Amino acid sequence: MEQHEFDIAIGPDGKVRIEVKGVKGQGCLDYAKVFEEILGKIIAVERTAEFYAPPTGVGIRVEQKEGT
Repeated sequence: MEQHEFDIAIGPDGKVRIEVKGVKGQGCLDYAKVFEEILGKIIAVERTAEFYAPPTGVGIRVEQKEGT
């Protein structure tokens, strides 16, 4: 199972820096939205190599077909 980590630093000026680790693809943007709701407006976003990596999550697809 994937493990996601957050490095959070609060500067003397009150600015908060958050680095999301262990999330491949655009999933980190979902976390960014949560932090934005809690802390306020995002000033800048830096994308790491993980952002451009394909997501590793598991997808589930369910189809139901009626018998003939």
